[in-house]
Amino acid sequence: MRGASAGARLKAAVFSVLLFSLPTFSGASAQEILTGAAPVTVKTEPIKSFQVGRDSDQFGKLTYLGGMELISADRNVGGLSSLISLKGGAEFVAVTDNGLWFAATVDQDEDGRPLGLSNTRYTPMIRVSGKPFNGHYGSDTEAMTLDGASILVSAEGVNKIYRFPWPLTTGKEPMTGEVKVSQAISDLRGSKGMEAMAMAPQGTPLAGKLVVIAERGPGDADDLPGFLLQDGKEDRFTVARSDRYDATDAEFLPNGDLLLLERRFNLRDLVGMRIRKFPASSVVPGAKLTGEVLLEADFGFQIDNMEGLAVHENEKGQTILTLLSDNNRSLLQRTLFLRFRLND
Repeated sequence: MRGASAGARLKAAVFSVLLFSLPTFSGASAQEILTGAAPVTVKTEPIKSFQVGRDSDQFGKLTYLGGMELISADRNVGGLSSLISLKGGAEFVAVTDNGLWFAATVDQDEDGRPLGLSNTRYTPMIRVSGKPFNGHYGSDTEAMTLDGASILVSAEGVNKIYRFPWPLTTGKEPMTGEVKVSQAISDLRGSKGMEAMAMAPQGTPLAGKLVVIAERGPGDADDLPGFLLQDGKEDRFTVARSDRYDATDAEFLPNGDLLLLERRFNLRDLVGMRIRKFPASSVVPGAKLTGEVLLEADFGFQIDNMEGLAVHENEKGQTILTLLSDNNRSLLQRTLFLRFRLND
């Protein structure tokens, strides 16, 4: 299947999925993480052009820096749902949709262009009881963000937010508890619940607020429910749903503007990805956010089931976006790692 065209592979992936599965801004950390994790072999194949058959690297306000496909015989490397960039993009930690931590060193040039991965490793997330999640109840972990001395991880289906100590020095540190959520969050739609989560950086209008956005609303035509959490208090807003896109991840820019990563995966549209930006001043209780589309791509681009979004600054002070795809542990899908520079 790996020899098939990109378009054919993406179309096959759509049918397979429908049939069988129907902080601080930079996240910088000088301390080593996941030192107790098991090493795993991950090969990478470069993705030189983002749009198939076109060499241009300019896409609106984004410049494509480069990307790579992550390939491993170990199925635990699949299902990557969210990530946080560390050390100026030189490392990242990710979470899988079956309760695993995954981390790697990113070999990159001075602009943040990814060249390869090294020191790839993973380890199970540990419950308060000291037992691993092991893909059992509550292990469909989909989003994460840094909150001072904690890393918060949302779990879809059960609609919970787990709290773990940060940094994850060994990766075997057990969770320390949960963030209290309202009944409205607990009642979010089954497998379309808490999918996107981000902590607003200090010095911005929303500083200290945790933003949570559901993958989809109560009905397919409904807008996406959004929540602002801080100190036990909760306010609500919505994000306008359009063109059959669902929310998959969120992250803040250094000025406090909010980015939302969206994807679609259906027989009508096949595969699609979109990034919208919402000004910090617009993310207020009762608002209905529409935002500005920074990037939209379909099966004519090098995308898959895009679920992870991270933001960091490089040494030049440029804002870098990293995107990650969830391959659902399917041979018909790919795990992609893509980098863009925001020229805004």
